[in-house]
Amino acid sequence: MDYITLNNGITMPKLGFGVWKVKAEEAKPAVAHALKSGYRSIDTAMIYRNEEGVGQAIAESGINREELFITTKVWNADQGYDQTLNAFETSLSLLGLDYIDLYLIHWPTPDFDQYIDTYKALEHLYKEGKVRAIGVCNFHIEHLERLLKECDVPPVLNQVECHPYLAQRELKDFCNQHQIHVEAWSPLDQGGELLQDQAVTAIAERHKKTAAQVVLRWHLQQGTIVIPKSVTPTRIEENIDVFDFELSTEEMDALHALDRNQRRGADPSDMHAR
Repeated sequence: MDYITLNNGITMPKLGFGVWKVKAEEAKPAVAHALKSGYRSIDTAMIYRNEEGVGQAIAESGINREELFITTKVWNADQGYDQTLNAFETSLSLLGLDYIDLYLIHWPTPDFDQYIDTYKALEHLYKEGKVRAIGVCNFHIEHLERLLKECDVPPVLNQVECHPYLAQRELKDFCNQHQIHVEAWSPLDQGGELLQDQAVTAIAERHKKTAAQVVLRWHLQQGTIVIPKSVTPTRIEENIDVFDFELSTEEMDALHALDRNQRRGADPSDMHAR
């Protein structure tokens, strides 16, 4: 495993295990297998409704808590200062933990105009030592600019949809300028189209790796944190086996050229879900 140092000095694995859309009953065995396979970073969220299963897998793993990096998120319906503090305590209880390594705002939902108050609650939790780092998800540049202007603790990362079809270059440049790491959700895209793209499969054949491993390597070589999700044991193992090869400059350029600004999830400015 490779690690990165966040802007507050703590370290985080570059590759973690995501549990988005993993059913509650599947979360425990999936996370348990991920931990056995070498993952030490687990990414969940209140809205995934699987925090309890994640916590059970952690508790039964026998791994020292200090070796793990656990992320969860406050959902849109719980935004606001007091509501966020309450939501955090609920997540902490469901996970069965004494602290969270990284707590994130799930979406800016700018129409509700609560993300500044929500982030100030995250700052409070950080200063109290209940979380080791704080950050955001799905924030556009304008949301980050406002946050940096009105809040005291810079976010350590911005977790966004990112893959070769949605490379997020402008956002990455902004984040780099402000020492905010980018973390990719859906790093392998959705629906399988990317993993069948000829540009990807040709590189995979050359390295005797899978298409998924090539795409994950593309992320890692740019300094992007990745949290691929799977409930299939062989794929869980495959997704972490990406530290024994390197893509050439030409191969990286071929994958960069796939960018078509193709978003699969909601645009953060249009996300209204409570």
